[in-house]
Amino acid sequence: MNTKLSRFALHGVAGVALVFGLATIVSGGQVLFGGEAVRQAAGNYLPFVVWFNFLAGFAYVVAAAGLAARKAWAARLALAIAIATALAFVAFALLVLDGTPFESRTVGAMTLRTAVWMGIAWFACRRVGMRCTGNVSASRRQ
Repeated sequence: MNTKLSRFALHGVAGVALVFGLATIVSGGQVLFGGEAVRQAAGNYLPFVVWFNFLAGFAYVVAAAGLAARKAWAARLALAIAIATALAFVAFALLVLDGTPFESRTVGAMTLRTAVWMGIAWFACRRVGMRCTGNVSASRRQ
């Protein structure tokens, strides 16, 4: 990938991560800290999922900044976010399979979050040349 296209694409991916992060913080914050009407409108949400997503939103913003600055640690953070999101989704699924009432919108939201962060991590780790594994000192030079 040529350097100009690579930087343009990286800034686009960072922009997606930033918007996604800010939207996640706002929506999670509304459910967690809003009034009873907001919680009622959220339906049968699982508090641990909302807390996870709310806190992850801050990591999204940090990853976006790191990606825009082309920092190697940002690719590893994106990978960690993708893995953590997938694990939270698995925990959610296990609770649902055990009979816990849930909001069906959560299935779509967690699918989207997992897919987006897997895509961002893949892009950052493979297409931009940032290191997600291997020699840490070599990663710091990037």
